[in-house]
Amino acid sequence: MSSEKTTLEIIAPSVEDAINRGLSQLGLPREAVKVEVLDAGSRGLFGLGGRQARVRLTILPENYAEEIEQIEDQSELMIEETPFESEMEETEPAELVDGDENALHISREVVSELLEKMKVRAKVIARYVKPQDRQEEPVVLVDIQGDDLSILIGRRSETLNALQYITSLIVGKEVGHWVPLMIDVQGYRARRERSLRQLAHRMAEQAIQSGHKQVLEPMPANERRVIHLELRDHPDVATESIGEEPNRKVTIILKQ
Repeated sequence: MSSEKTTLEIIAPSVEDAINRGLSQLGLPREAVKVEVLDAGSRGLFGLGGRQARVRLTILPENYAEEIEQIEDQSELMIEETPFESEMEETEPAELVDGDENALHISREVVSELLEKMKVRAKVIARYVKPQDRQEEPVVLVDIQGDDLSILIGRRSETLNALQYITSLIVGKEVGHWVPLMIDVQGYRARRERSLRQLAHRMAEQAIQSGHKQVLEPMPANERRVIHLELRDHPDVATESIGEEPNRKVTIILKQ
């Protein structure tokens, strides 16, 4: 593929329609393009005066598309026979820490009840772990273990993040204050985090070699945070988040 960027602007009734039409015209998967929402559109009042959505699709360099595809492939293969504890040892070597036992109990009970309502059979274990940023509070880690739990993750962790958000709200209300909480399924987040760290360093190296900033695909806040923390002490590059949710993304730039 040529190093020259190829872009395509599409107008459609909704952002999702515009993206799908653009991908169809380009003959490319979603991971191979960068999507910019130029106008989210408007339905108008009672269907009158509406405005269509407009998006711009930019074809990504082949090597960047391959990096994203590798991460997505690992996400689809999240259920493995590797024990959760061994995955945590690779990415979070610090030992477990003590904390409020009441918060642990409530977190475990809330997740168990939610899974029961979802008719998902699984074992729920709650424990405290040290956060990646040592200056922050210990995190309640709720690990869900069982068979065929990929339904709890969803595309790009959407289901897992939603479950974590709902649990955080309920636990915070029950305890009376906000509790740092993370939900994992069979070590999925540990594997995902390791892939993001590797991606961060590869894209940083690409920024250094090319002399140009590198814009990553839109990511949820917790995944952008992994990139920021991994590169915060890098001698040659810096990171910043740009755009609006849910299309906010990390940009890797050269230090002056």
